[in-house]
Amino acid sequence: MEASGRSVVIDIRTRRAGKERGPAIPDGPDPLLRAVYGEILRDERLDQDRTLDDVARAVGMSKQYLSEVERGRKEPSSEMLHSVCDALGLPIEQLLTRAVRRITASRRIATRGSSAGTPRVLLLAA
Repeated sequence: MEASGRSVVIDIRTRRAGKERGPAIPDGPDPLLRAVYGEILRDERLDQDRTLDDVARAVGMSKQYLSEVERGRKEPSSEMLHSVCDALGLPIEQLLTRAVRRITASRRIATRGSSAGTPRVLLLAA
C-alpha cells in the first residue's frame, strides 16, 4: 500500500486470498459504472485463476473485447454483462451489489479524507 495520504479500497475476498490489488477506486470524481463492473469481473476471474481467453470463449466474445470491458474502456450491454457473469458463476445481483458497495465506499472515503501520510484502508466484503 502506498503512504501518500490517499485512501485505499481493497476487496476482502482478494485480501484473504493473499492477492491484494491496487487501489480499487481512483481518486477524484465517482468512477464510471463500466469501470467498477470491469474491475469486479476481473477480480472474480483472477480469483478463479481463469484466463481472459477461457472466459471470453465461454461467453463467445474476443479476449480483446473482454479485456477492454475489464479495464472499463468498453460499455458492455446488459446481455453481455449477464453472459460474463454466467461464465464466471457470479450471480448478476452480486455484481450489482458489489458495484454499489464500491461506489458508496469511494464516496465515503472522498468525504472523510485521510490522516496525514497514512492511507485509510477500507475492506469490502462482497
